Amino acid sequence: MRDIVVQSPGRTCLFGDHQDYLGLPVIACAINRHITLRATKNTKGKFCIDKPDIGEYRVIYLDSKIESVEKEDHLLAAMKILENYGCRPDTGYDISISGNIAINAGTSSSSAVIVGWIQFLLTAFGCDRPITKEFVSRLAYEAEVEFHGSPGGKMDHYSIGIGNIIYLETGNRPYYEVFHAELSGLVVAESGIPKQTTGVLGELKEKAMLAINKVKEKIPTFDIKQVSKKEFPDYANYVPDDLKVYFEAAVLNYDVTQRALLEFRKPRLDLEAIGRLMNEHHFVLKEYLKITLPLIDNMIDSALEAGALGAKIVGSGRGGSIVVLAGPGEQQKVIDAIKHAGAKDAYSVQVDPGVIINKSKE
Repeated sequence: MRDIVVQSPGRTCLFGDHQDYLGLPVIACAINRHITLRATKNTKGKFCIDKPDIGEYRVIYLDSKIESVEKEDHLLAAMKILENYGCRPDTGYDISISGNIAINAGTSSSSAVIVGWIQFLLTAFGCDRPITKEFVSRLAYEAEVEFHGSPGGKMDHYSIGIGNIIYLETGNRPYYEVFHAELSGLVVAESGIPKQTTGVLGELKEKAMLAINKVKEKIPTFDIKQVSKKEFPDYANYVPDDLKVYFEAAVLNYDVTQRALLEFRKPRLDLEAIGRLMNEHHFVLKEYLKITLPLIDNMIDSALEAGALGAKIVGSGRGGSIVVLAGPGEQQKVIDAIKHAGAKDAYSVQVDPGVIINKSKE
């Protein structure tokens, strides 16, 4: 293909933050902010990659074997993984990668880049198996998380790769449901404080896993998915006091995600019910996992005071963004209130159908 354009959406998490690294489910949606990869074939035998948004330029030569991949080099990691599926680039391209997804703000700009990169490579050079949305999503997860043993989960890659609103079981055999519900009134607001992804995820994952493993020492068949809120005290006796809050947070977050799933499965979406569940989820993230900051608390309080149906922090936390559900016709009022509270930016978003590919032949 002479020219290829891939447009990858960002994503926001509605339910299930700090769940997917435990193999627990999430509900997330792609949003209509995008990373766009534009590629034009060259005769140089190399990828010339320009990332103007971050002032980065690099060259990947195609005539040399990929022997090692530095940590955080997800583009090269993806190429190394794709070799296993018969995708071996043999033609150079001049490539530009840019977009309007906020960087390091919890809306998955990095994952959108990786999904778009993998989609470009598969579109340009093919592979030895059918190219499905799920296949692209899994490869992106492997490149960004598994390749170097990072602490993240599958939510970002599957939300972006599949599009729309999805319920995702994040265990070893991912299962997902896609919802085409009319989720109007979404607002994303950026705090302007960079999120602390690796440190926060690593810290909270370790503590949650320690708590769960303490229960498994006493009950080898224990599965946290089987624990209801009422049963929590029975299992909490097996957990040290300093870890109980992380164990309870996992139980509560799983419970609210399951109740949200029941709402999304209904023929007609009840926005007020979704808003209440978002508030309940945020309470756990704030009071149990302590991942908010004063500015983010002010942003959420201001959104709710302005009449928002629900609001919550998104992703790893201690920075980043929030997602808000405003009532019909109330988006601008809520946006103004959030900005007045000190947000770097706030804007309405819509659910996005997923990755778009445009290409032209020789």
